[in-house]
Amino acid sequence: MSNNVLYFELTTPVEDDRPIYISGNFNGWLPDKEDFRLKKTEEGRYVLKFPHSVPLPEKLEYKYTKGGWNQVELDEFGNSTHNRIVTKKLGVMHDFVPHWRLDGSNLQQDLMPEIRLISDSFDMPQFDTKRAVYILLPHDYDKTDKKYPVMYLQDAQNLFQEGSAFGNWGIDKQLAVLASRGHGDVIIVAIAHGGENRYKEYSPYNNPKLGKGEGRKYVQFISRTLKPYIDANFRTLTEREFTGIGGSSLGGLVSIYAGLMYPEVFGRLMLFSPSLWVSPNIYFDAIDFLSHLPTKIYAYAGGGEGHSMIPNVEKLKQTLLRQGNKKIDINLSLDPEGKHNESQWGKEFPKAIEWLFF
Repeated sequence: MSNNVLYFELTTPVEDDRPIYISGNFNGWLPDKEDFRLKKTEEGRYVLKFPHSVPLPEKLEYKYTKGGWNQVELDEFGNSTHNRIVTKKLGVMHDFVPHWRLDGSNLQQDLMPEIRLISDSFDMPQFDTKRAVYILLPHDYDKTDKKYPVMYLQDAQNLFQEGSAFGNWGIDKQLAVLASRGHGDVIIVAIAHGGENRYKEYSPYNNPKLGKGEGRKYVQFISRTLKPYIDANFRTLTEREFTGIGGSSLGGLVSIYAGLMYPEVFGRLMLFSPSLWVSPNIYFDAIDFLSHLPTKIYAYAGGGEGHSMIPNVEKLKQTLLRQGNKKIDINLSLDPEGKHNESQWGKEFPKAIEWLFF
């Protein structure tokens, strides 16, 4: 694209028959001007070349709509957004809209998942300790007899409700948004981390500087102790193609390891900013990964996480694909500006769930 003009490139996971427009302080904030209708280039991607005939204000403010202010863009939690503000006059603006208002409604409270504390002291025999385990059930779980795919997530403290001092992913709200799109039929099992033992439990190998890693015991706990309990007490689709595991940072690292060690159990992996630098040996396990079972892997990495995060995730992808297993499907979500935090991982969560299961 030419650098002498201003382009808007929009990505959105929500596809319906409503056209998309850009509205701002350059067109009187009219939400459905035909000159500012974006052109669909492929599924989920739209583009607009800003008209030469329209003068650009010094400070550009704008939002995306689907034809009216009762159809305006929303954030990943289904909330209203602030105006987008830029001073850039040329080049390409890359924007993402995770959700849209539909006829005036946004987050529907009746679509919120039911959160249950399975136990605040679930037995972990592999470590001779106990741990809090939660389950998030689809909003209509008790009204149906359906069975559901299951995603096991690490670091429950950072996933929903008030979260931790680091914030949270907001998966409870995002599951409601997904439900509004017909993609809420999934069970989330959230396992609390072990505090000061988090590194030990989530690291597959010993590290000379960081200490002993007992990730093998941890993934044994999920696959041999927790999953059988969940399958026995809830309506789950027990097969590997309906069973996922995921997490961020060290939680992403141990989720990779779980997929490599137990491919017969986990067929869906959600890897956000995995701490591959902690355990370089993970690449050797990936080289030895000879399973020919169909596996889907969604991996996020951000350029704002350090110079090695994106190259490490790309190396993991190439290592896995180099084994000639054509049944591995890997979706890399790479954000050059992406940060290493709960807010960023929360934005990736609904995209990952939809790609992995729907």
